[in-house]
Amino acid sequence: MGFKVLIVEDSKASREFIAAAVESISGVEAITTASGFEALRLLPRHRFDLIITDINMPDINGLELIHFVKKTPQHCDTPLFIITTEGRDQDRERGMKLGAVEYLVKPFQPASLERLLRHYLKLA
Repeated sequence: MGFKVLIVEDSKASREFIAAAVESISGVEAITTASGFEALRLLPRHRFDLIITDINMPDINGLELIHFVKKTPQHCDTPLFIITTEGRDQDRERGMKLGAVEYLVKPFQPASLERLLRHYLKLA
């Protein structure tokens, strides 16, 4: 059985970088969207094992997306990572309080993301 990770990131370069890190793990597929609205359209139709979102996006920001995901019974237990340029403690605290389990600040090392993915997906 493979794993599906939803990546919500408006920057094409960041989206591709994160997807490459995700898909470097055997059996893990990255599904990417460029906006929170696109993510909201995908969520009812798919089961995701993990969601990664940016905070700053042009339509629905990552914090609003997290709020929605955590209030939806189908996805409320899905681990959620934030990957963002926002490195202030108050941003981290707000994201974690809403329900994110990890908060990475750009730029980050792909090995750090891979280690976290393996942990939350329970892969060796």
